[in-house]
Amino acid sequence: MDFVIFILAMGALIVGADFIVNQSERIALHFNISEFVIGATIIALGTSLPEMAASVAASYGGKSDIAIANVIGSNILNITFVLAIIFMITQNINPDRDFFAKDAIWAMLPVIIFLIMSLDGMISRFDGMLLLILMFAYMVFLIDDSKGLRTEAIEDIDEDAFTWSSTIGLMILGFIFVVGGAHFAIESASNIAHEFGVSEWIIGIIMISFGTSLPEVVVSISAAIKGKVDMAVGNVIGSNLANITMVIGLSAMVKNLPISLLENYFDIATMTAATIILVYITANKLYSRPAGISLFIVLAIFLEHTLAGMGQV
Repeated sequence: MDFVIFILAMGALIVGADFIVNQSERIALHFNISEFVIGATIIALGTSLPEMAASVAASYGGKSDIAIANVIGSNILNITFVLAIIFMITQNINPDRDFFAKDAIWAMLPVIIFLIMSLDGMISRFDGMLLLILMFAYMVFLIDDSKGLRTEAIEDIDEDAFTWSSTIGLMILGFIFVVGGAHFAIESASNIAHEFGVSEWIIGIIMISFGTSLPEVVVSISAAIKGKVDMAVGNVIGSNLANITMVIGLSAMVKNLPISLLENYFDIATMTAATIILVYITANKLYSRPAGISLFIVLAIFLEHTLAGMGQV
């Protein structure tokens, strides 16, 4: 029964996040906010809503392992699965944006700061506040970087159909789905962990992280199929930064998050290594199928180690 509840809860999380993002876009367009800014801020943050809801709910419930493992697992999957698929299905990738010059530091910096903060075994409320400030700095950078750029209309958004009653109503429904889904996802995942005798960290880094990464999968792959590689790769970089800064930041603001670098060294090292590979790919513009295969190999090593650990519990 817990498996059924978990699947339904993850579905509610994703549907709720989609409602919130779409209606936020409608409000922004209603006030004539740049479409590029909408995409760079609302959509980037919106695809991280499931991670945020799940981790904040886990932190509130005293399940810090799930809160942090969810973020680490999501970041690993975004690079080694989502980005790998983008490289595999897209031919002649030649993005207009120089991701190394403009975005590499934003991909690596939060990981370095997270590692430093974890050295004392605790992500404190003060640490969380600093992470949120870093997220704010990134949003300011995106908005400033977008000035003077040509914008494109966001598809599937009919501004003429805008009404405050339906927009607010769908946003409220979205928040109900997100909050309720997060609560039941965490509780059912915790029950599954106890039933099968595996740690909450493993449940968080595999089951919950995969479920909460689905929006990034859908958005990035859809963008890649339409030839919008800049949007696809940018979504991965932005979502990973939002996961560490906003998701862990807000979770730490709820409660201090204990973390053991020693016990979870492999997963944290894998996230760090995947990020370094991402920076290397952008530096050398290795947007190709061989790069995608290399990322899949990293994912296979990660899954093999994690599943082997489950078998040893």
